[in-house]
Amino acid sequence: MKILAIDTAGVDCSAAVLDASADMLLASVTERIGKGHAERLMAMIDEVLAKSGLHLPDLDRVAVTIGPGSFTGIRVGVAAARGLALALGIPSVGVTTLQVLALSHLAVHPGQPVIAAMDAKREEIYAQAFDAGAQPLGEPIILSLDGLKDLATRHGAAVTGTAAALVDGLPSCGEPDCFDIATVARLGAKAKAEMSRPKPLYLRGPDAKPQDGFALARA
Repeated sequence: MKILAIDTAGVDCSAAVLDASADMLLASVTERIGKGHAERLMAMIDEVLAKSGLHLPDLDRVAVTIGPGSFTGIRVGVAAARGLALALGIPSVGVTTLQVLALSHLAVHPGQPVIAAMDAKREEIYAQAFDAGAQPLGEPIILSLDGLKDLATRHGAAVTGTAAALVDGLPSCGEPDCFDIATVARLGAKAKAEMSRPKPLYLRGPDAKPQDGFALARA
């Protein structure tokens, strides 16, 4: 099974092609661009396909990060994945960024439950607990630092992600969370292909909202 993986949920724009049957990453590209994922993503997909020696009709599945993360970036990636899957007649699956952080941590530090925890600013944290086999122990949630500490104590879990420093009483390092595109692809290979298409995972609303009282009356 050949899988195209896409990540636009954070500051990186990434694409990769995985041969899941051989567990071989055929090609990957990652660029830290901050914004402008929509302008870069399709060219990046063309690039990884060319490097892997494949064409769009050779793909069997598309995997995409669905959040939590950048509101706009998530929409770009999910729309691209759904559009490609529809055009090619293949499944598309969503992978959460918290899953990616947890599995990346467990690949280096196996044998202990882990909480993937992203600093969401405004004194809020996106978090989800996983067991030592990377299986979720609950749903993704948004909580306070005290809530994260309680969650870690309850599960006897390590904490990974940008919020880990906060648990230790340290200031945030300033480096954003990044999501390994090879891990996205491998999670996408294992994900159950549902009939429904992937949807963005937003744990809170967008920063930009319409202002009340400024709507123009219809003629």
